[in-house]
Amino acid sequence: MKPVALAACAAIAASLATATFSQTLPPAAQPESGVETPPPYDADMQRLARVLGVLTFIDGLCEEADAQQWRERMTDLLDAEGASPQRRERLAGAYNRGYRSYALTYRRCTDAARAARALHVAEGQRLTRTLATRFGQ
Repeated sequence: MKPVALAACAAIAASLATATFSQTLPPAAQPESGVETPPPYDADMQRLARVLGVLTFIDGLCEEADAQQWRERMTDLLDAEGASPQRRERLAGAYNRGYRSYALTYRRCTDAARAARALHVAEGQRLTRTLATRFGQ
């Protein structure tokens, strides 16, 4: 992961009320054939993108004051980590799946929606810590 991507993760972590970190993650391998090899942290990054999609939807549904912060964090993540069109597409797809999956379930802000939000904030915190700890240099 590039230093800029790490900064995006740090911004996400700060939004999730965790401490920021100043480590870097290894870049994704680019074989000569043009087919991108996903980096070892790809599954965690995709899950983080999905969590951001869920939070974007729920915060908008529940009319949170800064509901667009998650969309902005995803944009930062795409700018930092989406070097190739395939990588951007995978990350954006994960974000959109998270958003749509909750759009199918929740039509109004309920206690269950708020509980789901809290669970996803906690998962986002865990993922950002994991990315920094396991893949930081």
